[in-house]
Amino acid sequence: MGIRIILIGAGNVAVQLGKTLVKSGGEVIQVFSRTPASAQALAAGLKAGYTNEIGKIGNDADLYIISVADDAINGLTEEINFGKKPVVHTSGTVSMDVLNRVSENYGVFYPFQTFSKSRDVSFKNIPVCIEANNNTTLELLKKLAVSVSDKVYKISSEQRKVLHLAGVFACNFPNFMYSIAETAQKAQSVKPSEAQTGPAVRGDEKIIETHLDLLGQYPGFRDLYRIISSEIGRKRGGVGS
Repeated sequence: MGIRIILIGAGNVAVQLGKTLVKSGGEVIQVFSRTPASAQALAAGLKAGYTNEIGKIGNDADLYIISVADDAINGLTEEINFGKKPVVHTSGTVSMDVLNRVSENYGVFYPFQTFSKSRDVSFKNIPVCIEANNNTTLELLKKLAVSVSDKVYKISSEQRKVLHLAGVFACNFPNFMYSIAETAQKAQSVKPSEAQTGPAVRGDEKIIETHLDLLGQYPGFRDLYRIISSEIGRKRGGVGS
């Protein structure tokens, strides 16, 4: 593959994506995280450099992948600029255009899957959704995506928002049901409480409000979304607690 990558972020998605990129022939040359221990831990596994200082992010990558919490992306884009170097984020809900002040070439690389640091996954059957502001960047993302997944799709930011909402219903909510049914925990390799992901567990009110707006014409689903999100947040000390 031969693409030199800098990962900005060291959370669940960054950990699993970084491992997969290296296994597929990519080269992660640096990891940035504001938490030094997180940056160091991920970088060690990827045999990469690391930094927790934003001014020390390298300028020699072919691609910069921003993989941080959705509500942190805006603030981050005010602190970085990579000129013409391609930059993407991995969010399911944030518009691609938030990156237009970071680089002339930007896009989205969104794996449609929930991730945990402690549970490795195979990307081969994980849908990877890509979007870019120009064809050159799109081709770069396509090259990267097909190296890790057999299911690559070009979709718009609006389509991605709806897809992310569907994922919350299809994955995050059923996982919470397992955490209620204690007897089912014995069948899990990771406890449901540890595997729980999604906006409610992160306390991400902005994404929750976006999802509720999308469900405006479906009051039954809207109420269900609100109730389950509130319970997830209450249990984990996030939204609704």
